[in-house]
Amino acid sequence: MAAPEQGETIEESPVGWVAKHVRRYVATDGAEGARYQGYDALLVTTRGRRSGTLRRTALYYGRDGGDRIVLVASNGGSAAHPNWYLNLAADPEVEVQVGPERFRGRARTVSGEERSRLFELMTKVFPRYAGYQRDTDREIPVVVIERA
Repeated sequence: MAAPEQGETIEESPVGWVAKHVRRYVATDGAEGARYQGYDALLVTTRGRRSGTLRRTALYYGRDGGDRIVLVASNGGSAAHPNWYLNLAADPEVEVQVGPERFRGRARTVSGEERSRLFELMTKVFPRYAGYQRDTDREIPVVVIERA
């Protein structure tokens, strides 16, 4: 993702409750929102694959090792990938906020043995992911973000 242009705005998720969560997270520098409904949450900013607009959403995450962030593109088990995932698949350069810490990263979708291992890790982080996978015919993507 190219660095934001001076004055460039970031649009929050169009989903109302997610946008409210994101706004609270940003306003409190992660003091509120880094734990959401009992789970660790972060903010990820992607560049819209069609619009070019910066887009920010809140997601549950896990860690693989020290700095590797793991995300699951579940979209609640729906048939389609979430927009944030489609955006980072088109442009893997992202910005991440974990609590008050912000950093740039590079995302990649994992496959094979690595995907299996990390999906299992993430079902321990957020058990509903297992049900979401059962609810859909698509293989839910697992994403690793490494610091740039």
